Amino acid sequence: MTLLLTRSDILGLVDIPSVLGVLRAGFAAPQTFEAQRMRTDLPGPGTATALLPGVIPGIPAYTVKVNAKFPGATPALRGVVCLHDLTDGSLLALLDSSTVTAWRTGLAAALATDVLAAPQSSTVGVVGAGAQAEMVVRGLAALRSIEGLVAHDIRSGRAEDFLAGLEIRGAVADDAATVAARAEVVVLATWSREPLLTAGDVRPGRHFTSLGADEPGKVELGADLLAGARVVVDDLSLAVQMGAVGNVSLGESAVAATLTDVLTGAVTGRQSADQVTVYAPVGLPWQDLALAWPVYQAAVATRTGHEIDLLA
Repeated sequence: MTLLLTRSDILGLVDIPSVLGVLRAGFAAPQTFEAQRMRTDLPGPGTATALLPGVIPGIPAYTVKVNAKFPGATPALRGVVCLHDLTDGSLLALLDSSTVTAWRTGLAAALATDVLAAPQSSTVGVVGAGAQAEMVVRGLAALRSIEGLVAHDIRSGRAEDFLAGLEIRGAVADDAATVAARAEVVVLATWSREPLLTAGDVRPGRHFTSLGADEPGKVELGADLLAGARVVVDDLSLAVQMGAVGNVSLGESAVAATLTDVLTGAVTGRQSADQVTVYAPVGLPWQDLALAWPVYQAAVATRTGHEIDLLA
């Protein structure tokens, strides 16, 4: 039998500390296989993406994710995450991809942000006040104290709604530069294809997490900002092929380390209080498993979701 888990099912089952623990273990584990991230433009306004296989040592399952991305739709990302038994390939569960992706990306970014940002940083700024940024803030709040929020979004009223949904004192900013001026940690989660922040917007000791530049052509941080910062990514090759680094014509030399390097102690993350740090991930298949597996286990334990026999 296959368990169907909807958005509301997943939201009711996500345990932030548990997922953060699995993500930390996943980043620290050596990857002994070649994961695939495939993307293609569709005839219309969208793209299709597949990520496989999602594998983490010690978890007896793997994931395959299929997404459709349509920037003008709500949600902009739609699809499914297939959770398979690692021993015989049986389909254990089908999970809403939009929810899984938002949470796993947000919590992985929260983990990296906490590791790289200065320990005393407690004011967080958001550029692109959507679901993705919300997940980062919620995850970060589980890791450190957040004393203030600053939010900006190009859609009228969206930043206000974002702040109203979080129990943290906050204020709305007119543009990305104002966010960078007022916040010690800045999270960008947009569809931008032009730099929203450049070196002139940077103050010493700041940290930036760029989540929007995860496909060719998408840009949030200028090349001059990245060149002057200590840049950490989730995957070096993908960061240059389709991420924040390569999308502004920078190469591997612009990257200081991967998050795995930092979490395992192979490379130092932040080197000084005044250093500017950047986390610029693309997203890796195993991160879907880091959320799907604990959610599936919780669903089985609580008898949440609907069972279906796809082979009937």
